[in-house]
Amino acid sequence: MSPVMQYSRSGNIPAGIFLSVISAWSLAAQQSLPTPGGSSASALTPPGLPAGNAPSPRDYVLGPDDQISIWVADAADISGKAMNIDPGGDITLPLVGSVRAAGLTTHELETQLRARFKEYYVSPQVVVSITEFRSQPVSVIGAVNAPGVHQLRGRKTLVEVFSMAGGVRNDAGYTVKITRSLEWGRIPLPGAKDDPSGRYSVAELQIKDMMAATNPEGNILIQPHDVISVPRGELVYVIGEVGRAGGFVLTERETMSVLQALALAGGLGPQAAGQNARILRDKERGAPRIEIPVNVKQILTGKAKDIQLNSEDILFIPNNVPRKVSIRIAESVLQTATGVAIFRSGR
Repeated sequence: MSPVMQYSRSGNIPAGIFLSVISAWSLAAQQSLPTPGGSSASALTPPGLPAGNAPSPRDYVLGPDDQISIWVADAADISGKAMNIDPGGDITLPLVGSVRAAGLTTHELETQLRARFKEYYVSPQVVVSITEFRSQPVSVIGAVNAPGVHQLRGRKTLVEVFSMAGGVRNDAGYTVKITRSLEWGRIPLPGAKDDPSGRYSVAELQIKDMMAATNPEGNILIQPHDVISVPRGELVYVIGEVGRAGGFVLTERETMSVLQALALAGGLGPQAAGQNARILRDKERGAPRIEIPVNVKQILTGKAKDIQLNSEDILFIPNNVPRKVSIRIAESVLQTATGVAIFRSGR
């Protein structure tokens, strides 16, 4: 039991003073509320963001699964115990039973509780504080390691949300798309626009610029119910006799040349038959891939023009075994193309 509670129960201070002390303690506790990362809620305000833009816990609207603590003067069976708001938005307390909490601020819930406790106490003194934020879902979908619905539990930036989602996968593209309900305001990014329905703000930004700290302004504060989508990157595959076979994510450009792909794949292997290489291209979905012969050796020596590879092209470098065997190898790899390693160029 806290010293304040001990004094109140022993009758050393009036109930009115008790409320003032507890209210001050509660507000101070909320302003330094610990978060999963170990920082206080106030410390999570991004540099340069005016303090007035940060929602006060007293203005925070409670929701299902939020955890709160309630103090009621001279009610030891209630005071100081953390409780979760149930999925229906209610809390259950001794004496007063079920009380609606979702959709209310802590101040509004205090007012409601005082009215309910008046049946049992004279001028009941009630203080509600938030111990954990849990009703702030954000959806992270696409090429991340842990896609799904995550709880913000306070203030989180885009980078922090990516961390919650396990980071982006190797096959992620180079842009991220954010969709936000306009009730939370428009997304503070250049190029943000409203969707045709007029209900959402939509924006895109380059992941690599933000991660490389060349665009720190892109690390915006994420709001509840935001949808963060990381599309899978466009890939070019290099298989066969190369240093490291696999899929390579295209940069912002839509194509990659044969020389660029070979460089990313570590060059030709010692048994490579570069003169018999070919590009396997999917011209139409569901149709067999076409084969485009390409003499990689001549491209490497400058005797032939470099060729551009399109998204989902497969550059196959055979070895010095007979052609029929090489074709069977290519067909086998095509059947398991999704299982090859994926690499990012880092550019």
